[in-house]
Amino acid sequence: MKLCIACSAGGHLSEISQLEEYYKKHEHFFITFKRLDSIELSKKNKVYFVVDPKRNPLSFIHNFIQSFFILLKEKPGAVISTGAGVALPALFIAKLSGKKTVFIESFCRINSSSFSGKIAYKFADLFLVQWKQNLKFYPKAKYAGAVF
Repeated sequence: MKLCIACSAGGHLSEISQLEEYYKKHEHFFITFKRLDSIELSKKNKVYFVVDPKRNPLSFIHNFIQSFFILLKEKPGAVISTGAGVALPALFIAKLSGKKTVFIESFCRINSSSFSGKIAYKFADLFLVQWKQNLKFYPKAKYAGAVF
C-alpha cells in the first residue's frame, strides 16, 4: 500500500520520522512545507512542498488545492499524520476519497488537545494518542505510547 505522510515541518516531522521503520517498508511520499528539515528529507524521499496554511483561510484553500492534485496524482491507500495545518487538507481529501486516515496526536500534547487533533478526531479512521491522559479529550482514540 502506498502511504502519504502529511505533516508540518519541524516537530511534527520529527515525530513521524520516528516511525520510519514502518513506513519505509511501503512506497511512500511526504506532504509538508519547506523548511531546513523538510528540504533535508527531500534528498532521500519523495516530498511535495505545499503552502503552510498558518490558520489563514486563503492559504488553507491554496494548500487544499495543492493537496488535492498531489493525492490525485499519487493515489495513496492511506494518509498518516502527526498533525498541524498542513495535514488537515490531505486527511480530509483522503477521507472523502474513501482512503484510510490515521492521525497521531502530538507528543507535546499531554494535558490538552491540539487544534488539528480536534478536527481530525471527528473523521480519522484511526486516532492515536501518545499519552493516556489524552483519552479524556479523545475517548474513542487508541493509546499507542510515545513515538520517541
